[in-house]
Amino acid sequence: MATKKAVKKKATKKAPATKQTAPALAKDNIDALDTVQLTASVELGRTRITLDQALNIGEQSLIELNKKVGDSVDILLNGKLFARGEIVTVGENFGVRLTEVLEEV
Repeated sequence: MATKKAVKKKATKKAPATKQTAPALAKDNIDALDTVQLTASVELGRTRITLDQALNIGEQSLIELNKKVGDSVDILLNGKLFARGEIVTVGENFGVRLTEVLEEV
């Protein structure tokens, strides 16, 4: 009868799997967004005018908007309404103080 020799396999060490937890992955994803640029704009108001009225606009023309003095202004990020705020002065510049951040963007 033929005898079988037991073959001993060499154990190879594997590097431990580096599994990140969900919060760690989320933080990495959020950190990656730090360099994404957004366009922020503040909308004082809107109006509708005819083409004839638009053609007559020149220096010193006045365009009446649909908002009153003291009304909140809209803050948009990449064209989407993000928040509302009030106009303030910062030194010689204008600024916007956020008064409401919207739930859905």
